[in-house]
Amino acid sequence: MSALPVAMKPEPQLIAHVVFRFGVGGLENGIVNLVNHLPRDRWRHAIVSLTDISTEFTERIVVPDVEYVALGKRPGHLVREYPALLREFKRLRPAIVHTRNLAALEAVVPAWAAGVPVRIHGEHGWDIADPAGRRRRYRLVRKLYRPFVHRYIALSRHLADYLEHQVGVPDAALSQIYNGVDTDRFYPSIGRARIPGCPFAGSDDWLIGSVGRLESIKDPLNLVRAFIRARAMHPAAARRMRLLIAGDGALRREVESVLEAGGARDFAWLAGERDDVPQFMRGLDCFVLPSLAEGVSNTILEAMATRLPVAATRVGGNTELIESGMTGMLVPSANPDALASAILAYFDDRATAHRHAKTAQRVVATRFSLTAMVAAYDRVYERALGAAGIGLPPPSRAAGRRSDEAHLQNATLS
Repeated sequence: MSALPVAMKPEPQLIAHVVFRFGVGGLENGIVNLVNHLPRDRWRHAIVSLTDISTEFTERIVVPDVEYVALGKRPGHLVREYPALLREFKRLRPAIVHTRNLAALEAVVPAWAAGVPVRIHGEHGWDIADPAGRRRRYRLVRKLYRPFVHRYIALSRHLADYLEHQVGVPDAALSQIYNGVDTDRFYPSIGRARIPGCPFAGSDDWLIGSVGRLESIKDPLNLVRAFIRARAMHPAAARRMRLLIAGDGALRREVESVLEAGGARDFAWLAGERDDVPQFMRGLDCFVLPSLAEGVSNTILEAMATRLPVAATRVGGNTELIESGMTGMLVPSANPDALASAILAYFDDRATAHRHAKTAQRVVATRFSLTAMVAAYDRVYERALGAAGIGLPPPSRAAGRRSDEAHLQNATLS
């Protein structure tokens, strides 16, 4: 009597995450969290950067078998890199290629040519060339590549609306998943923590801070001008308020010049890029985000998890994270006077600042957990592979418990 055939257990499937550059940034931070927390018995990962890869940033990935590919893309259209991408996709043989933002969208064409079964594109937000998502050219580019994408993931409702109504992505091909916060890294301290290297350590100092690239889209000059105006408007703030900025970029010299011209250079610390952002956050009294545009800001969520009062600009997905007057304050973008007033409101009313921060921390725990985000991506990936006829190992019991928890924590998944 012949033996019955043994069914082969499905193998973990490879996801190739394609980005313009893999370095310090909110988008890239989300990928790190996803790679570190998706079930390892179901998923493997490769990071494909069209330009370069920061080795310091890859050290945050704890999964041991991730492959990194840096193409060293030259300025100009990605079409010149199609042969290299085609070779890499054929070599890697991923089940999923997941591109992020417009700069990486074109990679879906060589992924299609390589026969990648599932192609997913994520929209995380816009850059300084199109801060409000209104440029017709970019909308047409997204429409041009739409036939090569099986599924879209938008990080906020406003991005999902844009994809549906401006690009023509059908609702059935669109998911919306918020970023999640790693509350094992971002949590409140009892009292203000000491920030290594910070020149302001006096108990009477009141420290406002921001974390972000010193680039136009993040508008650090708005924050610097608001700081200078707040000091000019309020004698106590002039004595006690200090500004801390973690991050670096092309506008650093201009930021220093504006501080110098405003007589505030000695009261500000440009800390540069940091690998201790959670500790930096715990050393602040107030967090400020002055951006011209945002998708879903990781730094806002991290500040909320750290139980900081947040003053931010009313742009993009910020309105979906913060209820102004309840969990933070939102002000118009590119308006230093309005931002200065919001900062001073927290400076003058510590009880309100504490109440907003405490409420914000609860919102993060219930709506923006890392567990919820990971479970949502796991489901999108699994469904997309299922539609392509590709199986996965079943979720472990622990993963099932995480999924139940994620459902209770209101993961937003279309």
